Amino acid sequence: QVQLVESGGGLVQPGGSLRLSCAFSGGTFTRYAVGWFRQAPGKEREFVATISWSGPRIFYSDSVAGRFTISRDNANSTVYLQMNTLQPDDTAVYTCAAEPSGPWDAPEESYGYRHWGQGTQVTVSS
Repeated sequence: QVQLVESGGGLVQPGGSLRLSCAFSGGTFTRYAVGWFRQAPGKEREFVATISWSGPRIFYSDSVAGRFTISRDNANSTVYLQMNTLQPDDTAVYTCAAEPSGPWDAPEESYGYRHWGQGTQVTVSS
């Protein structure tokens, strides 16, 4: 049973940085794509970034491109999301999700991921 556990969230001032971690277990990590999504209060869940199982292929949403960096550490079965120049609009619950290797037709859609973590809160405020 694949399990994903996020960590690294917290309170940060505007312009600050955080690094989120997504620890993967219960499967062969190198055979999974892992993405990050976020949901702010009263808003729909939105795609943030994703990284494929090999290559890797990486995609970012327009709202975070140039500020956030996704990476994976296959030796430790962990995906990271380095978030820089954080803004109040980045405040949300951030959740990682995993999808086994395959067609990967919808890397930026939540329905394209089979396994989900519980999320970690990120609050950007002065």
